[in-house]
Amino acid sequence: MQEHSLIVPRTARYYTLGTPSADVQDLWIVCHGYGQLARYFLRHFSTLDNSKTVVVAPEALSRFYLDGFSGRIGATWMTKEDRLSEIEDQAAYLNLLLQEQLKQLPQNVRVTVLGFSQGGATVSRWLATEHAPVHRLILWAASFPEDIDFATSKAAFANLPVAMVYGTRDEFITPETLERKRKLMNQLGISPGIYTFDGGHTIHPETLQLVNEQL
Repeated sequence: MQEHSLIVPRTARYYTLGTPSADVQDLWIVCHGYGQLARYFLRHFSTLDNSKTVVVAPEALSRFYLDGFSGRIGATWMTKEDRLSEIEDQAAYLNLLLQEQLKQLPQNVRVTVLGFSQGGATVSRWLATEHAPVHRLILWAASFPEDIDFATSKAAFANLPVAMVYGTRDEFITPETLERKRKLMNQLGISPGIYTFDGGHTIHPETLQLVNEQL
């Protein structure tokens, strides 16, 4: 038996808050976590919705039923199966999405990328493999991927402001995972700003505003 690959067109869905115009100063690309859908995830960012900001929430390309064979549906960025191809597809998807948005916005627009939970690993891999014009990175309740190629990725994260955000009652965040993430980032020369809030595995609007003001 031989394995083969074929690159095929895909329809990628994304949702936006805000309208592109000459007045826009900020573009946010926000990537949801495992089992979420972009249209619901985007609601967490309504606090950023003003005449000077556009928020774009891409949806992962793989969808599945969250419970059995019917009912609620979620999406996932990748699994361990054929993972290298999925990482390449993610990077191509997000890079194309970013370029399409930038065509509609002023040249000096500030680009912020936020990855929540599984979306954090997704955007980290994307930025490590693509020279994307990004100005800020926010990893929210996210695990920094341990499979980053440190030899080639160090330049991609150089001088990039990074924030790590998590709830103090997040069941997926432990002192051990935090320390492991910090060590990985240190190898890339990243010294993230740390933000916490009293809550669980979710986006906290007040903390989102604080990070936006300080990062």
